[in-house]
Amino acid sequence: MKKLGAVIGFCLLSVATFAQAEEDGKKIYESACFACHNSGIAGAPKLGDAEQWGSRLEKGVATIKQNAIKGFSGSTGFMPAKGGRADLSDAAVEAAVDYMLSQSITSE
Repeated sequence: MKKLGAVIGFCLLSVATFAQAEEDGKKIYESACFACHNSGIAGAPKLGDAEQWGSRLEKGVATIKQNAIKGFSGSTGFMPAKGGRADLSDAAVEAAVDYMLSQSITSE
């Protein structure tokens, strides 16, 4: 019975942690990413546009996160390192990417 309680507690904590991470990602998006990813400036994939995000996902989530952290310049557009916000941690940028993906890619 104690093991079952521990498992249930862990599951609830995991859900709460995920919800907090998504909320943090949303806040970072709103403060650092919105200006470009809302309108598609410099080729930025728009929030909610599954086609634009899907073509980038072909390279993998790790590549998307690395490009967001380190910056990217190519045929699809330009992404300044950390969106031009050097004050953001890598984890904060990754949370924003996770949020944007969660709002842009639908599960089938």
